[in-house]
Formats: sequence, C-alpha cells, structure tokens
Amino acid sequence: MYKILIADDESIERRVLCKSLTKAFGDNVELYEARTGREAIELFEQEEIKIAILDIEMPGVDGLEAAKIMRENNRNCVIIFLTAYDDFSYAKQAIRVKALDYLLKPYDEKELFLTIEEAMWHVDQNYVSEVPEEIQKEEQSEFEDAEDIRFSLLKEKVESYIMEHYTEEISMHDIANIMNYSESYFCKLFKQCFKVNFTTYLANHRMEKAKSMLEDPLTNVKVVGISCGYPDSNYFARVFKRATGLTPTEYRKKKMNEKWTK
Repeated sequence: MYKILIADDESIERRVLCKSLTKAFGDNVELYEARTGREAIELFEQEEIKIAILDIEMPGVDGLEAAKIMRENNRNCVIIFLTAYDDFSYAKQAIRVKALDYLLKPYDEKELFLTIEEAMWHVDQNYVSEVPEEIQKEEQSEFEDAEDIRFSLLKEKVESYIMEHYTEEISMHDIANIMNYSESYFCKLFKQCFKVNFTTYLANHRMEKAKSMLEDPLTNVKVVGISCGYPDSNYFARVFKRATGLTPTEYRKKKMNEKWTK
C-alpha cells in the first residue's frame, strides 16, 4: 500500500485526481487530501506519507515551502509538483528539494501515471536501503529471479497474442487491457522486455511475415498486405519499402533472382 498525499487548494482538482489515481491503481494506494501547505505538512508527519503531490500556490505555506519541510523530515520521501505555474524560478526550487518531477496543469494522465509508478519504485528502493545488507542481497536475488520469471511470462503471452492477431488492427491499448495492466505501465514493461516499443515490434513482426509470403510467386501482393494487417495495399507498399528499401514487388523479384542464380 502506497500512501499518497494530494495537496491542492482547489477541491475539484483534488477530487478529480483522487478519482483518477483510484481508478488506475485501486487498492495499491491510500489517498490523503490537504487544502493548504500547513495541512499537507501535518498529514505528511501524522500518516508517514511516502509520496506527496503538491500544488505550488496554496494559502499560507505554499507547496515549495511545504516540500522543504517534508524533505528535512524525511530525506526519502518522493515529491511531485503538479501546478499551473510554468515558472523557471519555481522549477529551480523544485530541483533544490529534489522533486521527482514538475508537471504542469492540465496534465496528461499517461505522463502522470508513469510518474506515480516511478515514485512507487523509489519508495520500494528506499525501503530496501533500510534493510541489513545480508537480507538485501538475499531479497534482491529473489526479486531478480521473480522479475525474470515475470518478464519471461509476459514476453511469452505478448508474442503468442501478436502471433494470433497480427493480421488484425491491434493497439497497445488492446493488449494492455488483455494483460490487465494500465497502458502507461505496460508501455514501460514492453520496452524492458523487447527493447523496442510496441508499434515497432508489431511492424517488424508483420514485415517478417510479409517477406516470407512474398517468396511464394503465386501469392498476390495485395493478399500479402491484407494477411499481414495492411488492408490498404498502397499503405502496405509504403511501409514495406520504408522497412526494407524495396517495394513488395521489387523484393519478390530480388528473391526470385537469388533462387535462380543459386
């Protein structure tokens, strides 16, 4: 359970953010609200908050001052500024209190969720740093083994899904839902597993299938495109040429010539 404090003098802003975080992270988060910087500091100390999302302009003690006090009381707390003020002097002060991020309103939910997930990772790392070194090493080894298994299973599921559905119109959103991940978090996991983003991986897979099918001279080029998820033959030709440097027809001729010269 991650204790997250949301400090903003606008009640509607707080409610919307709480609703979004609850929807995205469910029972993994426990949310606390503060209207002022002073309330934020009190809640931070009383509830042992690990992640603080702070507006800057608040009555009395502002978000920057509250962040300084929080940092003095807990060097491992994760601070995120979420504000409408795009002011370089504020951003510099945010750096001084070692804020994880400085996000501007209106915020992009995907960007915010990625920042929250990164904050959770930092909370976990800070917890590990307080554990004796011998236990750390043992737990780290177990964690790495579990991560390897998790990535291996994820990779297997993703590859299987793409093999079955690459001929259809599929998106990151579709596959994230099937895997029961938020789209933003799945995006990060996918990149870790495959070293490329989802769009690139899917395109590469389709191109390999297309190249294989084009080696059969009896298969119509348009059918190849449709079979590989590109119902528009002109678009398929453009994508194929961008990937290989040749049009589908040129690629087929090249492969046929190679066979005849062997």
